[in-house]
Amino acid sequence: MAKIEESVKKQLTKLIVTFLKYYPVRIRNVGEKEKQSRQIVWDFKDGREFENVAQETAQHFKEHFGDNRNDIVFACVPASTAEKNELRFKKFSARVCELTGATNGYEHIHILADRQTVHDHRKTEGEIRKTQAIKFDKDFFADKKVLVFDDVISRGLSYANFANQLEAFGAEVLGGFFLGRTSYRVI
Repeated sequence: MAKIEESVKKQLTKLIVTFLKYYPVRIRNVGEKEKQSRQIVWDFKDGREFENVAQETAQHFKEHFGDNRNDIVFACVPASTAEKNELRFKKFSARVCELTGATNGYEHIHILADRQTVHDHRKTEGEIRKTQAIKFDKDFFADKKVLVFDDVISRGLSYANFANQLEAFGAEVLGGFFLGRTSYRVI
């Protein structure tokens, strides 16, 4: 296993909330509940399940941050392409912020160049994640408290690298919410 940088470890010690277990399709011995969870993730990634996921995200947001949620920026880890990012996160981010009173960070993060999807190129995952060209509105994120969202967390590298970038601009990343956590064993 590759050595994990200290900056990544630091981010992984923060609040991590996952809503369901996600079993990749190569894990075949799953039951109906696991298949339903997988479908929810796929539907979210395709922009079809954003309302239900926004409702659940808002519920967790309120539970963890209470009245302080108005002081938090909600920012999603960008998808692999600008097109997928808009499909997946534009309406979703707006809805979560509408439900919680948080500030929407979506318009302050722009994909300048697409990257290959990580699940298609697992062996070079670290390099691919670090090469995506993203432009941040640095002034917007300076001195802000930020809650990060991503659809699926596996090892946490995308989340941690994104959080580290935000903190380099002076943001304080509170942690991350994730629709699913990749699991490889059915218990």
